[in-house]
Amino acid sequence: MKVEETPFRTLVDVPKWANPMRKDQQFVLLGSCFAQNMGERFQSYGLNAVCNPLGVTYNPESIAIQVKEALAPKAELPVFEIDGSWRCWWASTLLNDTDEERFRKTIHGTFSELGEAIRKADYLFLTLGTNVCYRLKESGMIVANCHKAPGKLFEEVTLTTEECVNITCELLDLLTLSCPTTHVIFTISPYRYKKYGFHGSQLAKATLLLAVDKVCELYPEKASYFPAYELLLDDLRDYRFYAEDMIHPNPVAVNYIWHKMVGNCMDKEMQKYLEEYEPIRKAKEHKPLNYQL
Repeated sequence: MKVEETPFRTLVDVPKWANPMRKDQQFVLLGSCFAQNMGERFQSYGLNAVCNPLGVTYNPESIAIQVKEALAPKAELPVFEIDGSWRCWWASTLLNDTDEERFRKTIHGTFSELGEAIRKADYLFLTLGTNVCYRLKESGMIVANCHKAPGKLFEEVTLTTEECVNITCELLDLLTLSCPTTHVIFTISPYRYKKYGFHGSQLAKATLLLAVDKVCELYPEKASYFPAYELLLDDLRDYRFYAEDMIHPNPVAVNYIWHKMVGNCMDKEMQKYLEEYEPIRKAKEHKPLNYQL
């Protein structure tokens, strides 16, 4: 009697790209913490990658605002002062300065550099984390970060699937016009938003998944989807692959998803380059002990 092997995992299929990435191409990664993880991995191999220069951003509206401003700048950025520090509502708390003029120069320069990077990019990765965003009550403007300002200044907004599709389609139209050779890769962050409740977090992910699926259907030549969310939630599917907070993916999970991308989305030459560069990457990450003589 033949004993059949019992499958203990649900393997997620990652389709091989017909036109895989090459090591000499340029990459821009924007969005949630997962985009940051992947972007830092690209950079650690010496690849030409720009990663979240305006800080981590989570919802499709804020990401769209950043890209639009980078490609088609307005006369003034929404700069403000809080507790003696100058900030921008469309950037994270990492960008700040005590001098207004110097900060304005810095933030304009960052948006300009991002626009240039996107125009040159072969691939623009956009990682969406949630459909919840925050709007300033006074002006009605969506912000990328609340900068720990008083909660009474903001209105919490939950974007519908239709709104996410419309926002993202407008962005794709701009990218098609301004960056005709840039291909957009969407991912949904596997990070779970405990603050909204786990059911609310799942609803947010479902909204984003439906929206991205529709956008990729409407723009088949411009946009694609990489299943980072499914690789963690359906393939790994175990708390061993989460950080201590049981919400963020841990380095093992990030590494697994990275290798899925390498094996299915990069050409053989790029894979060989990464393999040969690995000792250099590890040497850079090594922190020698300081011995006192």
